[in-house]
Amino acid sequence: MLLNILFLHKHFSLKKPFSFALSIGCLFWSACTLPSGVFEKDVTLPGQQWESSYKPTFSFDIRDQDTANRYDVYLVLRHTDAYEFNNIWIRGQVKLPGDTAIHSERYDMPLGNNEKGWLGSGMDDIWEQRVWIQHSTKFARPGSYSITLEQLMREDPLKHVLNVGVRVEKVLQ
Repeated sequence: MLLNILFLHKHFSLKKPFSFALSIGCLFWSACTLPSGVFEKDVTLPGQQWESSYKPTFSFDIRDQDTANRYDVYLVLRHTDAYEFNNIWIRGQVKLPGDTAIHSERYDMPLGNNEKGWLGSGMDDIWEQRVWIQHSTKFARPGSYSITLEQLMREDPLKHVLNVGVRVEKVLQ
């Protein structure tokens, strides 16, 4: 950021203090704006295939002051154009702080359809999907939460899957 200020100083003379002050103010405002994503983590799948026995776990912490906020939770998946299905079935298992019980849910992630092709965003032959699985969720207890993902497709290993992950995003009010 200091380099940006020095760059601005060279290009705005002090004869125009308002322009310089406005530029500095915009720079600080943009530097202080936080992205809405609270947590995003993915893992690269070995050999571009997801073995059913491979169940990655993603952990994130919720602090005391974060328990009042609401969050959206997404499954994130990257696959190649050669992926053979229009969807993927995933089991998500959530462990709450202090609990020994694990809460489990099955998700059918739509990845494409015959009319429009792949959903999500793509570059060349790689596609990323973010599927919203929990809307406006409140994490009532502070502590460490963990989400374990397991693929439930009949094909094992599931080929042409590059990455799988979780995104937890604070809902802006």
